Amino acid sequence: MSNIFFNIFPNENFIDLCMYQYGYEQCDSGHSFGPAARNHYLFHYIISGTGTLMADNAKGETLTYSIKSGQGFLIFPGQITTYYADNTLPWEYVWIEFDGLRVKEVLTLTELSVNTPVYHPHSKDLREQMMNEMLYIVHHAKESPFHLIGHLYLFLDYLTQSAKSTKLVQSSKMSDYYIKEAINYIEQNFQNDITIEDIAAVCGINRSYFGKIFRNSIGRSPQEFLMNYRMVKATELLKLTSLSIADIGSAVGYGNQLHFSRAFKTIYGVSPREWRNRHK
Repeated sequence: MSNIFFNIFPNENFIDLCMYQYGYEQCDSGHSFGPAARNHYLFHYIISGTGTLMADNAKGETLTYSIKSGQGFLIFPGQITTYYADNTLPWEYVWIEFDGLRVKEVLTLTELSVNTPVYHPHSKDLREQMMNEMLYIVHHAKESPFHLIGHLYLFLDYLTQSAKSTKLVQSSKMSDYYIKEAINYIEQNFQNDITIEDIAAVCGINRSYFGKIFRNSIGRSPQEFLMNYRMVKATELLKLTSLSIADIGSAVGYGNQLHFSRAFKTIYGVSPREWRNRHK
C-alpha cells in the first residue's frame, strides 16, 4: 500500500500566489491517477523512481513522457493528464497545487508549458533547494498560512530559476510598466467606483489595448482581476468585522448591495451572509 500523506491549505485569501493542497507519496508499483483535469497548477517533483506522464498538449493531442528521479512535471489548469508509477521502480514524489494572478507571468520565464510539461532542471543545487522547500511545506502543515505562503514563494523562485528558459524571452518593458501601474491603481482605488476605462487612462493607453496586454500578462481580464481583488477584500471584512453586508459592499466599491451580493456569489458560490456564517 502506498505511503502517502497530504494536506489542504486552509486559507485562500492570497491573490498573487495561493496554495490549495500539497503532499508526499511513496507510490505502489503501477500506481496511477487520471485521466483528470485540474483547476490549478499542480507540480510533482520526483525524489526517486521512474514513471510515465500522459498529457494533452495545446492541440489536444495526448503525448507520453518518461520521468525519473531529479525531474518533475507541471500540470496546467484544464489540461487532461494521466500518470502512473513504474512497476519495478515506482515513483516517490512530493507535490504542490498552486495558483495566483502572477503565476502565469512567472512561468513564462521557464521552459515549462502545456506542450513541454516535464521539469528538466539546469542546476542540481537549485533543484535540491526547490525540493527542500516542498518537503518543508509538507512537513510543517501546522505553521500559519503566511509562513507556508512564504515558503511557497521560495519554492516558486527555485522552480523558475532552475527551469529558466534558455531562449530569449520576448517581453515589452512598456507592457510590464502598464501592468504594474494598473495593479497599483487597483490596489489603491478598488474601494472607489472605478472603471476599466479609468485604469487604462491612468496607464495612458486605450481600453482595447490595455485589456489585451493585461490578459496576456495576468491570464484574466481587467474586469475579472478587479472583481476578484474586491471579493478577497470583502471576505476579510466579513471575517474580521461586524459590518453590515451593505457597508462591506460599499467598502469594496459596490454602492448597490444587490450588485455586490451577485458579484460575491459569482466568485464564491454563496451569498456574503452565507459565507460569513460558514467562516465564523
